[in-house]
Amino acid sequence: MKLIVTDPGGQTHTLEATPGWRVMEVIKEAGLPMRADCGGCTACATCHVYVDDAWLGKLKPANEEECDLLADSYVQKPNSRLACQITMTKELDGLPVTISEDAT
Repeated sequence: MKLIVTDPGGQTHTLEATPGWRVMEVIKEAGLPMRADCGGCTACATCHVYVDDAWLGKLKPANEEECDLLADSYVQKPNSRLACQITMTKELDGLPVTISEDAT
């Protein structure tokens, strides 16, 4: 399974993703720049990513807690999500995301 990640510098990385892992975990395991300060507890927005618009409908909707954290992000967009809240599944094989500058 693949996760396609564009870093804040514009370089694209194709990462091997394990089903059940969160997008944040895949990115951190690959050593890409992402703070992810809370380790996936939905307590910060330092794993902020932009999901390719064509894939948004394949994701579970953001819960209220995630929406509140994203609202505090200074570069929030309609396709903003927290990478710790996206779990890799077969349906998300090939998911493209871009790491937000405020996550590095």
